[in-house]
Amino acid sequence: MAIYVTSDAHGHVRALDEALSKISLTSDDTLYVLGDMIDRGPDPVGVIKLVRSLPNAHVLKGNHEQIMLDAIIGQDPLDAETWDINGGWTTREQLNDMEFEAYEELVRWMATLPLYAVAETDERSYLLVHAGIQTEAARAFLLEHGVDCADGAGAVDADRELLQQMLAVQSSDDLLWIRHGYWDASTGLLSAEGNGPVVVSGHTPTVSLGRYCEVGGLAGLDEESGRGRIVRLGGEDTAGVPDRIDIDCAAATGSEFGRVGILRLDDGAEFYANIRPGE
Repeated sequence: MAIYVTSDAHGHVRALDEALSKISLTSDDTLYVLGDMIDRGPDPVGVIKLVRSLPNAHVLKGNHEQIMLDAIIGQDPLDAETWDINGGWTTREQLNDMEFEAYEELVRWMATLPLYAVAETDERSYLLVHAGIQTEAARAFLLEHGVDCADGAGAVDADRELLQQMLAVQSSDDLLWIRHGYWDASTGLLSAEGNGPVVVSGHTPTVSLGRYCEVGGLAGLDEESGRGRIVRLGGEDTAGVPDRIDIDCAAATGSEFGRVGILRLDDGAEFYANIRPGE
């Protein structure tokens, strides 16, 4: 009964399938997919079909899914151009080849995807979002509801329902797009003893984290493979426990740096599959 999280496959269905084969997902396990299934890579619709075929898979909307929806059902003619600029041509071409009923069903399904989830292990809660959270707003909401995170107390007393309510009032733009103001500062949700909720997100390729925070040299690259890896941030004031985890392993960059990564929340185990040349 394990809980797994992955994100940002960006059309690389072969690598996602390989990574999934390493965890041997069963009907007793839960998999959270934190968006950006589509665009850039060669088979975005294949990624969607694979994800939807999995037992107990919970899918969140990423900024690329939102860009696609804006281009298809939005009113701004510039939305289609924005989609192309962000690698949407691979998705558009595959959608155009679908039967209308299947196309319509896929778009309707994608439009209903949630922006957040809260997963719980025996040890703690995990806040799952595509990009990150606005931490000041999160702490202010919790304070209004009786949970004071100040002075190293953290959000230890916030139960799952309250954490879900807090995420529900976050800006959708932040949940889908935030980088500055999230990666470069502690969330304040962990106590000095390392207890409380941890945020897990994708969106920012770990090979690019140095643009948004101090991660130390090439921390976003796996030393052995030279590819993107899962990165944990924080811990300096929380007994070594990181308060943010980035699981975007740069699949969108292709075969030079890219991998699909999967994180098991129960014990922190990591599983990877490389993007191959030509993918």
